[in-house]
Parts: sequence; C-alpha cells; structure tokens
Amino acid sequence: MAYIDESKINEIRNSVNIVDVIKEYVPLTSKGKNFFGVCPFHEDHAPSMSVSSDKQIYRCFSCGAAGNVFTFVKDYENVSFLEAVAIVAKKVGISFDYSAPTKQFNKNHEVLYKILSDSTKFYQNNINTKDGEEAINYLKARSFSLSDIKEFEIGLSGFNNTLYNFLNKKGYKDEDILKTSLVSSDKYMHDIFVGRIMIPIHDLEGNVVGYSARIYKNSENNPKYINSKETEIFRKGTILFNYHRAKNHVRNNHELIIVEGNMDALKMYSSGIKNVIALMGTALTNDHVNTIKKMKSKVILMMDNDNAGKLGMYQNGNILQKNGITPEVVLLSGAKDPDEYINKFGIEALEKQIKNKMSFLSYKLEYFKEGLNLEDVTDLSVYLKRVVDDLKNETDRILVEVTLKKLSKDYNVDYDNLISGIDLEKKETTVKEETTRPDDKISIKIDEAVANIILGMLTDGKYIKQFVKQIGFFPEKWQRNIVNEIRYYYDKNKTINIADFITYLNDKLEMQAVILDIVSKYGDLAISDELFTEYIRAEKKILLNKEIKELKAKIKNEKDMDKKLALGEELTKLKKEVDNNGSN
Repeated sequence: MAYIDESKINEIRNSVNIVDVIKEYVPLTSKGKNFFGVCPFHEDHAPSMSVSSDKQIYRCFSCGAAGNVFTFVKDYENVSFLEAVAIVAKKVGISFDYSAPTKQFNKNHEVLYKILSDSTKFYQNNINTKDGEEAINYLKARSFSLSDIKEFEIGLSGFNNTLYNFLNKKGYKDEDILKTSLVSSDKYMHDIFVGRIMIPIHDLEGNVVGYSARIYKNSENNPKYINSKETEIFRKGTILFNYHRAKNHVRNNHELIIVEGNMDALKMYSSGIKNVIALMGTALTNDHVNTIKKMKSKVILMMDNDNAGKLGMYQNGNILQKNGITPEVVLLSGAKDPDEYINKFGIEALEKQIKNKMSFLSYKLEYFKEGLNLEDVTDLSVYLKRVVDDLKNETDRILVEVTLKKLSKDYNVDYDNLISGIDLEKKETTVKEETTRPDDKISIKIDEAVANIILGMLTDGKYIKQFVKQIGFFPEKWQRNIVNEIRYYYDKNKTINIADFITYLNDKLEMQAVILDIVSKYGDLAISDELFTEYIRAEKKILLNKEIKELKAKIKNEKDMDKKLALGEELTKLKKEVDNNGSN
C-alpha cells in the first residue's frame, strides 16, 4: 500500500473547504454558521446533514454519519481512505506519490498475491494461443467479446503441468506455490486445473485470490465448475464476486443487485448492468452483510429460478432484513438464471424485470405457497400459519396489519384470529443507549460530560492542559485511550482540531468510530471556557462521589480502628473537595 506522510495528508485537507467538496455531491443551503443538505448515507427526505465550515466536519442528525472531508468522500465514493485522499487532492491540484488503482494487501501474504497475479497472466496468455481458440469460441457463443475476456482477465489452464513449470521457472518456492491451491503434490507437483476456462476471483480490493474454473468441452464425468479451495488469502465468506468492479456503479445507481453465479454477474456486467455482484453459491455471511451495509444502497436479490435459488432468496433476504436491510426481489420466469434470461429475451427484458421488482414480503407470501394446494383446507391452514409466524418478526406494525387484512379478505378468514397470533406490543422499536457503529467490535455508553470534554480537548490545546491539571484521567479504558492519543497528537503537532484528528485515527478504526459518534451527537455545540469548566466540574464530581462510595465501603468492612479513623479522615477530605468543586 502506498504511504503518504501525515503532514501531506493534513496539507491536502487544509487546502479544501469541506463545504465546497460536499456541495459537489449534495446541494447545501446556508443556515446560520452551518450548511444543511439531504444526507446521502440513508434514505433522507428532509435535510438532516449539517456541514460546519468552522470545524470542517459534517454530521447527520438522523443516521449518525459524521466525519471530515476524507470520511465523506470515502463513504460516498465507496473507496479506500487513500483513494479518498487522492480524490480530494485532485480537486485542489495537489500531486503526491499515490496511484488510486494501487491494490492493498497483507504484506505477510505478498508472495501469494504475486503468484496469483502471475498465474492470471499465464492463463490469459494461454487463452490467446492456438490452444485457446476453442475456449474463445465457446465464450463468444455465450456472448462474451474479446474485450470482455480481457476486462474480466479470463484465461485458460493448460495441460502437462504448464502452470507449475511456469511458476517454478520464475523462482517461486514449492511451499509457496502449494499455498495457492493451484498445484498439488500428491506424488509429484502437478496442476490442479487442467483444460478449463479460468475466471479470476478477486477480493474486495481487487487482488486475485482464487479462480472459478469452467469446463468448456462436453464431458459427462467432470463437474461444470470447480472453485479454488480456500487458502490463507481466499475465504468465500469474505468475498463478493465482482465487487471491485461494481462498487462505484452501485454508488451511482443507489442499487446493488445480488445474483447467485459468477457467470450471471459477468454477463449482466458486460451487457450494461454493472451494479451487480455474485455470492458464488454461498449464503450471506456477517462479513458479506457488513460490506453490503457500507455500500448504503438498496439491495435487489435475483437468485436462480430453481428450488435452491428460491430458498436462497428467502434465506438471504431474512439475513439482510435481520441486519436492517430490507431487500427487493426479482423473480425470473422462463429461464434458469440471469445469464440464460439475457440469451433468451435480451438485456432490455431483464432491465424491465428489475424495474418491476417486488417487495421481499410479497416474495415471501408467494414462496410460502410452494408445494401447497390452497383449495385444500389443511394446506391453507399451513400457509396462513407460515405467514403469521413470519410476520412475528416484522417490526412495521402497519405492514403487519395491512398484510393480515388482505389475507383475511382473500381467504375469508377472520382477521382477529390471524392477529391473535402476533403480539404487536413487542413490535415497538427501542433505542439503545450504547454507541455502536456497523464495523465496531465495541459497545460503549458515552456520558455527556465526557463527550464534551473530549470535544473541547479536540478544539484547543488549552483544554487539554486544563483537563490534565484538574482531572488527569478518566476511569474507563476507552476514555483513557482516547485522551492518551489526543495528548500524543497535541505534543507532536503543537496544535489540534477535530478534522485532522479524525484523519490521524484512520488506522485506529474503533477509536475513530467512537470519536465520530461523539461528533455526531454533540458536534454542533460551541465549546467556551465557561462551558468546558462546567463539564470538568461535573465529571470531577462524578469521580469524587465514586471514590467516596468506595471509601465508605472500605470503612464499613475495616475492623482495625486506627485504619478506620485514617479512612474517615480521607473521606472528610473528599467530601470537602466535592463541596469546593461545586463552589469554584
């Protein structure tokens, strides 16, 4: 990964006004000191995002999105932090040693990425030889052009261990070659993939980590597809096929289409529907869901039109819904999958299907009918029970009532009997006190005084000195860690502001998330000397009262009279300090 000096990053941030940058993405209106606009990070119908020119930060009062100019560009463009810096730098004409396409990877696995990269080039070269003519004709017959083949880096595996011989001649060690799962050593070193079309699988940053290998000659004994085995750098549960190509198109379309197979994604992408990724036949994992959440777009499920695909649509839809994403569904008819559908009916017909997508609930109401004859009383009872059981997990009370009333009317069933199976009182949404963010592994409670003391310290060095003199520490570890970073940053730079500190924390994402939450909740408050002193007093009083409580418990349990008297004197001093703290 390219390295940029911290001072260079700060120079870039200080060369732009966050208001001017965000205005390029979202219309802003001036109201007093701040600017307001519709937040692009959630479905916002009224301007709920505030942008401060003074503090060079933004915050949304509705969804909690907050940060500086780099954070905004990173989340809006769905790019890495360094790519966001590059975009901002380009806007002000600052050049620096960084190329946006540079791929990021774990240096511990650098040799594996290099082997995979060289293997991809080898396969690509192989498909462009005489041996690859039949494979290219097969791909052309499936409507993939030569430019598609090149863009998708599609290649061909050879015969007679040509890949191993190639990698061996390049000087790679056998132990490293074996780690890629492209070569096996059962009795001798030999290629695993032989005579197959090789479709690279990329990680989220665009590095090749594995392959989907397809047979292109008729063979009854060989499976149609073989995927690479999982390795140190290839974990199916973290991969969304075609993500690295689709992510910017998803941002522009505000829609993400999820299909089942890799070829479906490539066919749609080459045909002009570029906001598409594939699950490679796996169910959604927590890593998948977190990546999808970051894209902040509507989600459309378009699984295969078979029993497995319909089940996958239902299961993956439920996974998304449990994680706060309600998907929509495209149910294909007349073809098994999107690839076949495009071949049969054309891309325009598929685009029409996508425009006429159905709600996930509508899909479930149809899916629950599978295998049932609703003319039969018993089957009808099973169907209605399936629907009612599913609606128990629905938090939208109106949607529940409307659905049950429709079922009542359609099937001549008493509404009260249906609604009795659902406890609507439990559908009320509760707001958690804890501060959490989608990517966090932490959940904390933020006290108002602590939050504003931290904000004050991020505003001016004099407040850092005041905190150190009057309190000196916070009781909780996460609070102490933040204060330590603030003090370190200030000692090093002799100045501090919220926008630059957010950038500084880019490699400490959990701590950055806490700061962003504090900014989101309290960022508009103007810190004054008087107000900061009040918060210091309030926090100090809390700490002193905590000490008093602990000391009282010690006195109660202490049996030695001399020690008891000494603790009593200490308690008197603490009580006096509390009184003095309140009158200062």
